[in-house]
Amino acid sequence: MSIHPTAVISNKAKLGKGVSIGPYSVIGDGVNIADNVKIANSCTITGNTSIGANCNIFSGAVIGSVPQDLKYKGENSFLVIGKDNTIREFCTFNPGTSEGSKTIIGDGNLFMAYTHVAHDCVVGNNCIIANVGTLAGHVTIEDGAVIGGIVAIHQFVRVGTLSIIGGCSKVVQDIPPFSTCDGHPARVYGLNLIGLRRKQIPRQSITCLNSAFNILFTRGISIKHALEEIEKAKLSENQEVGYLVNFIKNSKRGLSRSCRSPKEE
Repeated sequence: MSIHPTAVISNKAKLGKGVSIGPYSVIGDGVNIADNVKIANSCTITGNTSIGANCNIFSGAVIGSVPQDLKYKGENSFLVIGKDNTIREFCTFNPGTSEGSKTIIGDGNLFMAYTHVAHDCVVGNNCIIANVGTLAGHVTIEDGAVIGGIVAIHQFVRVGTLSIIGGCSKVVQDIPPFSTCDGHPARVYGLNLIGLRRKQIPRQSITCLNSAFNILFTRGISIKHALEEIEKAKLSENQEVGYLVNFIKNSKRGLSRSCRSPKEE
């Protein structure tokens, strides 16, 4: 364990083996830090925050401060961070708002500088959020998603697995799994073929997904009718298409649609 003499560590905090804490960092009462976590200088980690093994937290990050939610009145809420995450400079992560609620972050994610993860968010595994990516409250980011720089995501939005959102996009509705999206508001441009291939998704699944995307986003028909066509063509028997269909059926904010203009649709 390596703790700089200027760091302020609560005697109620729990630190694992091999933890490193840099100059002028502050670790609060309810913090639980697992083995081999590296915390750079001038970080603040507070609240009911747990951090998994092998995370690397860079200078100026503020982790676990009270949510920026006017409903919050001092409830006992939590921030749970998994293992192997990289949290770059000046990121801010908040716990949940209501009593016992949690903000949950999985494993192996990269949060670039100035990323904000608000109250009650859920971030999966192996995601990348580029500089100044901003998640409002109750946002869900599924595994393997990539979010470009200066992207703002509206509260309660879901971002599907293996999707990618272009920089400076405004995201106000759910982003379909396996998609490439961009714009104000974000629109679907097609399949994230590079992400699918990197994940070694079978070629047959990519072909089925491409057919499903054509039905959903190029024919100008309603989501309801598109799903009916996908079912009729038995495309949802494919595992990835089935996942896409279930994602759409469970959407609460509605789905981001095609990049085509309304006239083209």
